[in-house]
This record gives sequence, structure tokens and C-alpha cells, in this order.
Amino acid sequence: MLTLLIAKEIDGKPIQKQIISAILMGTSLQVPKGADVGGSFKSIPLCHSNSQIGCAIAFADFRANSPPPANSRFGKGRDGTVAACTNPAALGGGSGELNAYMDAAGSPTGANSGWTNPSMAISTPFVKLPGLLSAACVFDADGDYIAVTIHPAPGGVRANDIGGDVKFPPGNGAIQKDWGLHLVDANLHMGNLVHIVGEERDAYLAKAGQ
Repeated sequence: MLTLLIAKEIDGKPIQKQIISAILMGTSLQVPKGADVGGSFKSIPLCHSNSQIGCAIAFADFRANSPPPANSRFGKGRDGTVAACTNPAALGGGSGELNAYMDAAGSPTGANSGWTNPSMAISTPFVKLPGLLSAACVFDADGDYIAVTIHPAPGGVRANDIGGDVKFPPGNGAIQKDWGLHLVDANLHMGNLVHIVGEERDAYLAKAGQ
């Protein structure tokens, strides 16, 4: 809906100059291969730095060891285009650490009792996972997507996995790989995106002379 709204009401119109950035997480924004514009948007480019304004950040997350299958709902191109992948952890390219904000009440794996072993009460609504997760855009035969890599620390108190897989039946059913980590696209990148928006705001104000 956001992609359609921007394409119809903002892209190529005077109001476009007011865009700081468009964050389209968990979707497949279409662009020509090797290009920033020309697919879903005709004049709004992809973001390649934290200080770039008037651009779009778009991505879909999959576990690094479970790339998009042929029937994937995300990370696939269509009609001669590819899915955009802009990595909030490293907009300039390469891999970066995810500054994730995960739901403290949810089980990280869907199978154990919580984020710690043994289980401990958590008083905050979210938990942070420093050093556990990294992300990189992958462009290959499987699609164009963010590969999320988990870096476990065996023997520690913190859990070494995350949830976010869509399962059917819900709960302990089979993982639906065509969804990737769609349930936690926002959680995985929240800290990175907040930082980016802060830098984009500063760049926007500097350009405006404020």
C-alpha cells in the first residue's frame, strides 16, 4: 500500500521534495537490475548512505541458511526487474551488525522458554542482542534479499537463535520458507533505522539551512 501510495501521489510530483526517506520494509520494491529507479518508482532512488535524503530503503529478510525459495513471496523480481535490497546495517554495501529490538515476551525460537537459559524474567518490552546478528544484501539466483546471519556464543546465558519464521499451523507447525523472516523485518533493523533517520534529518535540515 505504501509503495502504491508513493508511486501515485508523490513520485515525480512537487511534494517529492519533502521526502526525507521512504522505508518500505518487508516488501519487494522493483527496480531494473543494476539501477536505482525505473521500476516501482520513476524518480525516487534507493538510499546508499545514511545522509542521503529523498530516497527509498527497501528490503526483505531471510535466514542466511534459508534463502528465498522459488515460490517466495519476497526478494523476487518480475517482468524484467529485481527486488530492491538496501541494508539498513550497511547502506553503503557489505555486511553490518543488526541493532535489533526483539519482543521480550516472545520466544526467540518458538521452541524454548525465552531469551535466556535458564529462563529469567525480563522487565523491559524489548531485548537487545549485541553481536548476535549481522546482515548483508545478497544478489544471486535465489533472489535479491537481506541474508541474516546468526553468530551464536555457545555456553552463554543468552539464547543463540531468534524467532520470526512463519509456521503453519501456527506455533509448532512447519516453517513456511516463502515468508522468510517477514514477522520480524521491523524488529531486526529498528535500531539501525532510527540511527539512519536521525542522520537523514540532520542532512535535510542542513540542506534547508536550519
